[in-house]
Amino acid sequence: MLMPRQKTPNLKLKTLDHGDFDLASDKSERGTVICFYRGYHCPICATYLTELEKRVADFAERGVKTIAISSDGEERARAMADKIGATNLRFGYDFSLKEARKWGLYISTSRGKTSIGVEEPALFSEPGLFLVTPEQTLYYGSVQTMPFVRPHFSELVGALDFAIKNNYPARGEYGGEV
Repeated sequence: MLMPRQKTPNLKLKTLDHGDFDLASDKSERGTVICFYRGYHCPICATYLTELEKRVADFAERGVKTIAISSDGEERARAMADKIGATNLRFGYDFSLKEARKWGLYISTSRGKTSIGVEEPALFSEPGLFLVTPEQTLYYGSVQTMPFVRPHFSELVGALDFAIKNNYPARGEYGGEV
C-alpha cells in the first residue's frame, strides 16, 4: 500500500505528444496529478478525462502538472486523446500492469465488448487518482475497483487551494500499531 509522505514508485513511460515522462524529473512547483484510467474501451473514462482536460489550466495555475495514463498502446491512447479533444492533457501509454500493482491499482479481466462496442483488453487496470509532490512523495491517493464514483477534479482543485493557503500536510501517514 502506498503511504502518504512516503516515496511513490518510479514512473517512466512514453507520452503521445510530450516526449518521455519521468515522474522523478517532472518538476513543478507543487507536484503532478496522475490519473490512471482503464483505457479507450471505457466510456466513463472518456467523460472523466474530458473533465480533467477542462481543469489542466486550473491545476497549472496552482503549480501542478497533469497526466492521464493507461496500459493501452499508443494507437488506443491516441484514439482516447482524440475522442476527448485533448489539447493540454498529457497522455502516457504502455503502462505495465506490474507497475500498476505497485501503485495499488486493481486489475480486471476482459468482459468482451463494452457498451460502446470497443473490445476490452485481456487485462487492464482500474482507475486511480494521485497527487504526487515534487519530491515524489504521495500527497493524495484514490483507487477504484470499477469505473464508477470517481473523485471530482473541481473538488481536488478546491482542496489544493485550501492546502496551499493553510500549508496542509498529507494525511493518512500513520503506519504503526492500532
